[in-house]
Amino acid sequence: MLPIVERTLAPGVVLRAVQTKKFKTSMLGITFLEPLTEETASLNALIPKVLRRGCRNHPDMETLSAALDDLYGGGIEPLVRKKGEVQCIGFWGSFLDDAYVPGDSQILESAAALLGEIVLQPAGDGKGFRPDYVESEKANLVDKIRSEVNDKLQYSLSRLRSMMCEGEAYSIEKLGTEAQARAITGETLYNRYRDMLETAPVYLYYCGSADPERVEKAFRAGFADLPQGQRKEIPVPMVLGQPKGAVRRFSDAMDVSQGKLTMGFRTGGGFKDIENVARFMLFNAIFGGSTNSKLFLNVREKLSLCYFASSSLALSKGILLVYSGVEFANFQKAEDEILAQLTACQIGDITSEELEAARRSVIGSLRSSLDAQGRLEEYWVNRFVTGTAYTPEELAEAVEKVTLDQVVEAACQVKLDSIYTLRGKEG
Repeated sequence: MLPIVERTLAPGVVLRAVQTKKFKTSMLGITFLEPLTEETASLNALIPKVLRRGCRNHPDMETLSAALDDLYGGGIEPLVRKKGEVQCIGFWGSFLDDAYVPGDSQILESAAALLGEIVLQPAGDGKGFRPDYVESEKANLVDKIRSEVNDKLQYSLSRLRSMMCEGEAYSIEKLGTEAQARAITGETLYNRYRDMLETAPVYLYYCGSADPERVEKAFRAGFADLPQGQRKEIPVPMVLGQPKGAVRRFSDAMDVSQGKLTMGFRTGGGFKDIENVARFMLFNAIFGGSTNSKLFLNVREKLSLCYFASSSLALSKGILLVYSGVEFANFQKAEDEILAQLTACQIGDITSEELEAARRSVIGSLRSSLDAQGRLEEYWVNRFVTGTAYTPEELAEAVEKVTLDQVVEAACQVKLDSIYTLRGKEG
């Protein structure tokens, strides 16, 4: 098991250091956790993009790239993520690990300092962002939001989430809306940035060969100018135990050649308890979350009702989403068969081969996350958001112990809430 140390550097500021020598690069990250709101989603999404354009000592992309080149070709990139009803805004940085740096040179301290400068010392006059950076990145954000309709599957899932979770923060997209993005001004963006620095919970992350004491010292120095004070609590998502009422149906018609059938289910609660997480992960793999799942083998392969059919869990929100590509004439048949496969899970019609294949798939995925720095960082961000601290290895051990009866128990908690279809235009 990888040595992991968690330190509280200040109220609401937590550092997690994962010490390992298996990677040739080290990874540094910072994440601010904000509640998803319509008023701030686009503002928050724009902040890291503008910050990445330049900082006080490296005020443009050219000089900032030169500074990264001096650190053996390191990289720092902005991140905007949605975890349940929390908007995660920040950066990840990847640098050559000190264990592989020639001579006595050390990169960690310089990398943490540069990351801190990008976050805390934006290019400009110290009273606001550079107007040209704001306008340029705002245009890019608008283009990004408008382009999301081009990915019809992701667009369908977005539409399902927004209508299924109407009135819940989960319905808000991580980038906000085009109208919200267009309304941003340099003043409103800088005010939002300053408020985020002062009040949002902060999660600092490191994965590499350095010992935790040195990592803590490097981050303390790099983020010494981070405002001190009492920060907000991490937002807690609204989790509904049951659907809001009868199954709701939504549909759009677009110029598409393949239909999309997406279905949203409530799972009866949140996922903080490791045993409950293990049960639902295993159920999801049996139902639709793997290539050995019932949806893949039956709905797609055996009956040929879908081009693809899969399911995924939003663990921090307590919902399950099913998504499929369907011929227009097969919408009802595909829906009926998807629900039939759920019923099969609920009555225990699961073979020992299905159970063990799903178990191997889930455990393999968890263990492989230990070999991919990006996945490992995302795993620990999820743990921080949900207020849990079990490791991938501990979760894999919990999955190993899940019984068939516990899978059935999890399946029986799943209730259909909403269905969204994307259909072709008539004529």
